[in-house]
Amino acid sequence: MPGLPSPLHPALVHLPIALATLLPLLAFLGALAIARGWLPVRSWACLVLLHAILVGSAWAAEEVGHREHEKVEDVVPREAIHEHEERGELVVVLSAATFLVTAAGLLGSRAGAVARGLAVLSGLALLVAVVRAGESGGEVAYRYGGASVYREKAAEATPGAEGAPAR
Repeated sequence: MPGLPSPLHPALVHLPIALATLLPLLAFLGALAIARGWLPVRSWACLVLLHAILVGSAWAAEEVGHREHEKVEDVVPREAIHEHEERGELVVVLSAATFLVTAAGLLGSRAGAVARGLAVLSGLALLVAVVRAGESGGEVAYRYGGASVYREKAAEATPGAEGAPAR
């Protein structure tokens, strides 16, 4: 059985990216369906659950990324790493805040309807933050060569591997 991917951070970020992309649309459709009476308010619990998964997966990706940054700091400018870390931390904070707003959408009153509308808007703001964090992560990996650190380590671990650095 194969072990965990290395680096783990890029593998983990895909779940919060996917959820942050889907949740504003699902929140809009859910809020609309509840407002029109097509679905009961309790159906909103599915969105709350998905959002809880988003918060947990964003936190896990941020924690693992924080631990893995030391491996690339010799190659990547410190400012680029710091910017990506800051953006990742913002995603975690915004996902937690948006979770609270989304959870308030379970209320059956007018407050619940307002919260469901705010969940759509805050979900869009979160999506912008996720895109910005992903953009800075791409720069760390590809523009500044952070991914090369792992490629070189893999080549060293596999003697005679194609693409192994010349010595």
